[in-house]
Amino acid sequence: MPNSSPLLRVLYPVLALALVVAFWAFAVDFYAIPRYVMPSPQAVAMHIVEDWQTLVAGFAMTFMEFLLGFIIGAGAGFIFAILMDSSGPVRGILYPVLIASQAVPIIAISAALTIWLGFGLAPKLVIVALVVFFPVVVNVLDGLSSVDKDILNLVRSMGASRLSIFRHVKLPATYTPLFSALKLSATFSVTGAVIAEWTASTSGGIGAYLLQANSRLNTAGTFSAIVFLAALGVVAFLLVVFTEWLLTPWKSSSKARPWSRAYWKG
Repeated sequence: MPNSSPLLRVLYPVLALALVVAFWAFAVDFYAIPRYVMPSPQAVAMHIVEDWQTLVAGFAMTFMEFLLGFIIGAGAGFIFAILMDSSGPVRGILYPVLIASQAVPIIAISAALTIWLGFGLAPKLVIVALVVFFPVVVNVLDGLSSVDKDILNLVRSMGASRLSIFRHVKLPATYTPLFSALKLSATFSVTGAVIAEWTASTSGGIGAYLLQANSRLNTAGTFSAIVFLAALGVVAFLLVVFTEWLLTPWKSSSKARPWSRAYWKG
């Protein structure tokens, strides 16, 4: 919706959510679905109100795991992409290893990481980072490789240093593919955080809450956890969109923001 007004951009998702909830409530009542199979939206809302503090505490813990792991994975992926772009042998060695690593299920890796790193925060961060790492490496590497060779030759002939070439020519070329990867990884990382909590958690977190609710056949609690996980996915996506808005002012406005104008002059 590139030409939609800000009000419509908010209204459409709210309308879609309202339709989903209305259809959910109608289906539960019309088909007389047992509450232990599918709770009504009202039952889920009541459970959220009753267990609000526990759910919010779990949300905060899972969000912290997601955010730290996401930053680690994105940073490591970006650095690896730069290293692979700057050296042909490094790219030839690492790229096949990265591709092969994606054939290993995250759940299998999480079990091994629990054995190696214990039940603390470390294995959760590694699992979330692994979810982000590969898409960032591939997309940033594609962005670096897509820079026009004529432009590179031109700026070199003008005496630009390697650092200046990277900062003003190559780095901007990575923004679009990088943020595309980050938007996809944002929601996948939430799944990674949940899997990490299932295998490497002894306390807290929405993933642990969901597991406990399932074991007790508490469907209202299960759906409450799902609501919070969906909210976490939306928050994660919006954080990436906001970061993209800050770092790529030319996409949303013809005028650079004051801080970004100073950055590009540097």
